[in-house]
Amino acid sequence: MRATDGGTLLPGFVDAHVHLGLADPLAVRAGGVAGVDDLGWDPAVAARWPGAPGYPHVRVAGAFLAAPGGYPTGRAWAPGGAVEPVASPDDAAAAVARQVAHGASYVKVTLHAGGPVLGDAALAAVVRAARAHGLPVVAHAEGPGQAERALAAGVDRLAHTPWTERLPDAVVEAAAVRQVWVSTLDIHGWGEPDAEQDRDREVALDNLRRFHTAGGTVAYGTDLGNGPLPAGLNVRELRALAAAGLESAALLRALVSRPVPGAATFVPGPPLDPRTDPDELVDRLADARVVRDPATPAPTEETT
Repeated sequence: MRATDGGTLLPGFVDAHVHLGLADPLAVRAGGVAGVDDLGWDPAVAARWPGAPGYPHVRVAGAFLAAPGGYPTGRAWAPGGAVEPVASPDDAAAAVARQVAHGASYVKVTLHAGGPVLGDAALAAVVRAARAHGLPVVAHAEGPGQAERALAAGVDRLAHTPWTERLPDAVVEAAAVRQVWVSTLDIHGWGEPDAEQDRDREVALDNLRRFHTAGGTVAYGTDLGNGPLPAGLNVRELRALAAAGLESAALLRALVSRPVPGAATFVPGPPLDPRTDPDELVDRLADARVVRDPATPAPTEETT
């Protein structure tokens, strides 16, 4: 972070959970988000997004790896090719290799109760295969016991803060040592939750509050494409993170969960102070925009 003419320059902000096939990538970058992690789409389509003109910096997971018939198979929003079935541990290595061949930076698995779910052996085999390629595993964990299964299997990152149950303190503390949790708190009602969504939101806030207190790493992410979420920086998500106990410095860390080559975030106005009140910080961040990183050489005819 450094003060500059008319504002503060920060590392590029990242939304660590999006589905670009359901969003406008140009609007994402125009809305102040310099980088995105696409966590599930047809890998042949997603492979075209990194480096596309005007897009944010994109990293992709490729297809959802799921049990045959498992989530999100059959969902209207999931295109053909977005789900890669893993019927047994023997299928894991080839499934992971196909995502790697399409440029995956993550491997995404779904552990969604209420339908077919990867068994323990198949889940462990996916994690081993991802490790062999040096890739982290991200899990959609929904339903009783699924977050604990992900932790036991060595999953590196949860795509959502767990919301379907209050996790035991011991599980949260173990996760804080070994995992990153992506926030996605605003999916619970998009600012106007009904009774069920409000209950889910409160459970998620409680889990995330204890995870953060235990020293866990929180990444800002919105699940963009899932309902009426803004294409750029989501102020409601930031306010929810503050409600979960993230102070201003932690909020800024959550927004820069990975480097964004060549891009930075500019926040106009007086120099930012990471000790300021989180609500005041969020008000300032609402005006953030993506700029070229001044430490990066300007493009030339040879490099454009």
